[in-house]
Amino acid sequence: INVIIMFKNIVNLFFPPVCAGCHSFLFSNENVICSLCRHNIPLTNHHLNPENETFKKFYGRIPVEYASALVYFYKKGIVQEVIHNLKYKGQEEIGTVFGEWYVEDLKNSTIIQSVDEIIPVPLHKRKLRERGYNQVTNFGNALSIGLNIPYNPNILVRNVYSKTQSKKNLLNRSEGIDTIFDVVFTKKDHNKHFLLIDDVITTGSTLEACSHVLMKIPGAKISIVCMAMAHS
Repeated sequence: INVIIMFKNIVNLFFPPVCAGCHSFLFSNENVICSLCRHNIPLTNHHLNPENETFKKFYGRIPVEYASALVYFYKKGIVQEVIHNLKYKGQEEIGTVFGEWYVEDLKNSTIIQSVDEIIPVPLHKRKLRERGYNQVTNFGNALSIGLNIPYNPNILVRNVYSKTQSKKNLLNRSEGIDTIFDVVFTKKDHNKHFLLIDDVITTGSTLEACSHVLMKIPGAKISIVCMAMAHS
């Protein structure tokens, strides 16, 4: 262990870690996101209001037990930079930071305490190979550990590969929604409360499509938690 610590110290000496938000050098007591960026990141405080903006996005679309996001996503803001580094720069540890951060808010929710499994929005196998990881995996694992709820990345499957730019158009075509995702379940999955997670909620179309598929499971209940919510 001492050798590992020594090696990390040498690496940090020549390649000091920088903040995922502003790219300034991190102090030894900072992790992934600097204290200033953490202070300036716009929190939604959705956990304090059951009928928050995320929850309202699904009115008349899908019956959700609970829905919330941790932070707001503004164009050219700190959160956009952080999420970009998470998705495209291999900084998976950002998901862990957000997950550990949000656990402190979510663990007091009686609805979240009734969740049976945490389910990530899946990537297509080809996209997973290209990126090398699902950007919500670490977020989900951190929530799983902090809330003591199993993480299940295998129940939802994405059938359709699409480039990021074309995803929105694909989801907006109603004839395509039911074919994008599929669900793999057995009788033991009946009557479960699933917590569906994603990185950023914009229109809610992806989460709606996943929820419709999950609701093919008899007795399924759906809650939704995201790292960020796009805000105009």
